[in-house]
Amino acid sequence: MTELITVEDLANYLSVNVRTIYRLLERGNIPAIKVGRQWRFDRALIDKWLKQRTVRTKASILVIDDDEVICSLFKETLQELGHRVTTVESGFTALALMKQQHFDLVFLDLKMPGIDGAELFREIKIIRPELPVTIITGYPESELMARALAQGPFGVMNKPFSESDIVAAVEIFLRLM
Repeated sequence: MTELITVEDLANYLSVNVRTIYRLLERGNIPAIKVGRQWRFDRALIDKWLKQRTVRTKASILVIDDDEVICSLFKETLQELGHRVTTVESGFTALALMKQQHFDLVFLDLKMPGIDGAELFREIKIIRPELPVTIITGYPESELMARALAQGPFGVMNKPFSESDIVAAVEIFLRLM
């Protein structure tokens, strides 16, 4: 059965604002159905569209999270789309890697043992100030988040999240590259 969603639902699903959806519609860049005077979107077609668009640009992505399950979810989801994905469970290991390798995008857990995500984000910005970072967290209103925000802008993915959320986050950053 087809699941149709509204412009607002799609904006939330893709973590973009409604104006972005309307711009995509104006350009004819997104699969849509007009029902009366309203736009509707088939969620399955949107997922397929995201995968097709993401495959065009391959990215080197670093995922830093002390949860092995989260690392596996990112790796499996993004490698299937052709991206190069490196996962590490330690902030110190991540910093060492960043000094040796080029990454296009970083997903960073906020709450980790050793060096927390806010401090690690500060260190990343020293090494590569222009590198896009998305913080993944179950604590969006925490003191750690406030400390990270003081370091500069970043994306946020709230836990729990799905494969579609990962694909949408990568797609957003690839459009900006």
